[in-house]
Amino acid sequence: MSQSLNGLGHELASPQHQLRVLNTPTTVAHKRFDDSLDESSLFPLTTTGIDIFQINVGKLCNQVCQHCHVDAGPDRTENMTRETAELCIEALAQTGASRVDLTGGAPELNPNFRYLVEESRKLGRLVMDRCNLTVLMIRGQADLADFLAEHRVEVIASLPYFQAEKADAQRGDGTFDKSIEGIRKLNALGYGDPGSGLELNLVYNPTGAFLPPAQAGLERDFKRELDARYGIRFNSLYSITNMPISRFLEFLLRTNNYDRYMNRLINAYNPAAAAGVMCRNTISVGWDGQLYDCDFNQMLEMPVNHGMPTHIRDFHPDKLSARRVVTGQHCYGCTAGAGSSCGGATA
Repeated sequence: MSQSLNGLGHELASPQHQLRVLNTPTTVAHKRFDDSLDESSLFPLTTTGIDIFQINVGKLCNQVCQHCHVDAGPDRTENMTRETAELCIEALAQTGASRVDLTGGAPELNPNFRYLVEESRKLGRLVMDRCNLTVLMIRGQADLADFLAEHRVEVIASLPYFQAEKADAQRGDGTFDKSIEGIRKLNALGYGDPGSGLELNLVYNPTGAFLPPAQAGLERDFKRELDARYGIRFNSLYSITNMPISRFLEFLLRTNNYDRYMNRLINAYNPAAAAGVMCRNTISVGWDGQLYDCDFNQMLEMPVNHGMPTHIRDFHPDKLSARRVVTGQHCYGCTAGAGSSCGGATA
């Protein structure tokens, strides 16, 4: 990457700049993602239905994590309105989606979060909450854990490592200890206990410009160390590759690691992972009602295309269930190695 890009700071997080970086040749000629799909007989990539209805309720968050692909934080004002939340529920009812994936930001900070949970559960759908754990400990959320348990919400929680130093380096000083408190609060309600029906799954992101290790081995390490050190438990661990967008893209550019990291992703391209990417059975709704193939495309402002309705008010389940996916260079992040999705490895 040209030295002139270094030091641009927060400006690099703009979707327009990210698209230029990801889709324009740099000092190294990067192979196009669509060419890799074509060689795998997967181009054009198409969906197989809508099993996961993902809703990103906004960018407001009580944390500022270095790897955050949403560029979320306490100063963000993008927040889903009640009108858009109601349109989401109306659209959900038209689909056969079995899961509702609530994300943000810290989704719990949106005033319509509990409405979305309650209405989704009334429709018989499993709800997943992408929780940063520390939100369980802030003022005004004292009853949040009880609410999640009452509605049998699956908690998918970010915890970069089982040691405070590494976790805090990615998520901010003091967040690890608060996260452990949050897990203990959930454990006290039965989360993480076999047979309780209250699923607590952790998410691991690498702390640098490398791919995550094998998910199964990492899960064993986390379970052993978290139990031994803190007496806490969880069900599964998902390892997710850091996507070269937003704050992680800033890091790659600032440290002159962009070309190296992209080549690492490209060289690790796995056709089996590409065939199982989450966008093939997901529809993702932005805080403003725009429709996307995945949460990563949201952050790059790449809505569904190829003649599809682009807003939740125009939702058409039959068309959107069999659509062509919008792809780009960042998609190598989901197809490298064992694959990466909101549910961890895919291959």
